[in-house]
Amino acid sequence: MRSLPDASVDVIFADPPYNLQLGGELHRPNNSRVDGVEDSWDRFDDLATYDAFTRAWLAEAQRLLKPDGTLWVIGSYHNIFRVGAALQDRGYWILNDVIWRKSNPMPNFRGRRFTNAHETLIWAARSQESRYTFNYESMKALNDDLQMRSDWYIPICSGGERLRDAEGRKQHSTQKPEALLHRVLLASTRPGQLVLDPFFGSGTTGAVAKRLGRRWIGLERDNDYARIARERIARVEPLTDPSLIEIKPKREAPRVPFGWLVERGLLEPGTLLYGPGRRHCAKVRSDGTLIASGPEGDHRGSIHQVGAALQGAPACNGWSFWHLDVEGRAVPIDVLRQKLRAEME
Repeated sequence: MRSLPDASVDVIFADPPYNLQLGGELHRPNNSRVDGVEDSWDRFDDLATYDAFTRAWLAEAQRLLKPDGTLWVIGSYHNIFRVGAALQDRGYWILNDVIWRKSNPMPNFRGRRFTNAHETLIWAARSQESRYTFNYESMKALNDDLQMRSDWYIPICSGGERLRDAEGRKQHSTQKPEALLHRVLLASTRPGQLVLDPFFGSGTTGAVAKRLGRRWIGLERDNDYARIARERIARVEPLTDPSLIEIKPKREAPRVPFGWLVERGLLEPGTLLYGPGRRHCAKVRSDGTLIASGPEGDHRGSIHQVGAALQGAPACNGWSFWHLDVEGRAVPIDVLRQKLRAEME
């Protein structure tokens, strides 16, 4: 990390050692041995040593991030609270803690604790002033047009995705599922941006970044892991069609006033528009305003003003409030706005 220039990275995804502090071997009820995390890179002499290690890489991460960059770090109950405190001590601004709820977690074989069925991701901006990237519309679309929540139900890495050697042994003990990185990168990066993974391991971040058209740097000191990652990423086919990966937030889309729909003949003067459940009705006027009757008399104004007045509300998003009747089906007028935008672009 020290070899990279200041403010050169858009997003960092970090999967550092968890310092699991496991004591002895773990066996299943049938006495078979559990293939857990026993690697030397996950062992630290004490918590003070781990904290010093954490502060060191977080300091370098903050130096490498652009002013509007963000950091993702994942961990378990063994380390994530210590990492979170160190983040805040350095002046990072925490945006979310995300719970990765595993659909197929490893059971608690000893039966002395709850099944540990989740890990935690912290998403933090470089500072409180950062104007960070969040692809809200993409996350909503990914979640069946509902706001994406901060609890993610994703399986652990298994089956054909799990990298194994010729004898069937895991090639990396803590390989993360590509679905998890897909969501992370889709949420917080744009095509062409640079993603850094300082604990690259088997290369999941690089594989997903390559597929989604993001640039990436992976740092890995273990030669075997680096080889595995290179071979894996070489097999990935990137999405080369820009239309499949481009992200255009609504706030950056061309502004389309409602009156333009009338000018372009997409709506005729006199067309009736309806509110939800047809509780309210208004007519389109030739200048792009609406007229509607209410208990307090006629209301005239923009689609937003009339919608708010009829509801007695301080504000209203007229694009989502008003609908057309198309063969008995209510269609939001925003569909016409999107059609006009597509022509403009």
